[in-house]
Amino acid sequence: MMLFLLGVLLQLVVATWAQYDYYYPQQDYGNDDQWVNLFRQGFNFQCPHGQVVVAIRSTFSKKEGSDRRWNYGCMQTPHDLGEPTECWWEDINRAGLEWYQTCSNNGLVAGFSSQYFDAVLDREWQFYCCRYKKKCSYSCWLTQEYPGHYGEDVDMVQYSYGYYIRGATTTFSGVDRDRQWKYIICRLTDFDCEFENF
Repeated sequence: MMLFLLGVLLQLVVATWAQYDYYYPQQDYGNDDQWVNLFRQGFNFQCPHGQVVVAIRSTFSKKEGSDRRWNYGCMQTPHDLGEPTECWWEDINRAGLEWYQTCSNNGLVAGFSSQYFDAVLDREWQFYCCRYKKKCSYSCWLTQEYPGHYGEDVDMVQYSYGYYIRGATTTFSGVDRDRQWKYIICRLTDFDCEFENF
């Protein structure tokens, strides 16, 4: 009986660990650091089909135009969500401004696009969003600020299984020429619903 219970416990641990298995689709830009962009360069990142963003890394350099290099980790969505029924690019959020945006139609963030602007030493941003059937979001909350202070590195991983990134709110410092992000995290209903957006 004890061996049976240990076997069941081991299976639960492995299943739980597998839920947090994600990867960084990386490009190597030298110095053994791997990022999706160079400083002052634009990028367009999309998770593979059926995956969403669950991890975000970033490093800041004042001497490189007060810009950041970025990398994103993706994770396969659970089977009960099914395949994405549609994906799209949201509206552009302009450089130098504070903004708040969620994916429309209850979409989940599956990518980012960004362009750098020397004139304001900042980036404009766009979310790549995917919708899964007619699931609706609920129990939404904001993460802490990333980075904790302007100019610091970012290493954020969404560990709460069943919660997904739906958007973000950002503040921009005209002095530090950097942004702080709070990501909007939500659950999705197990049932289909008719609401266009929450």
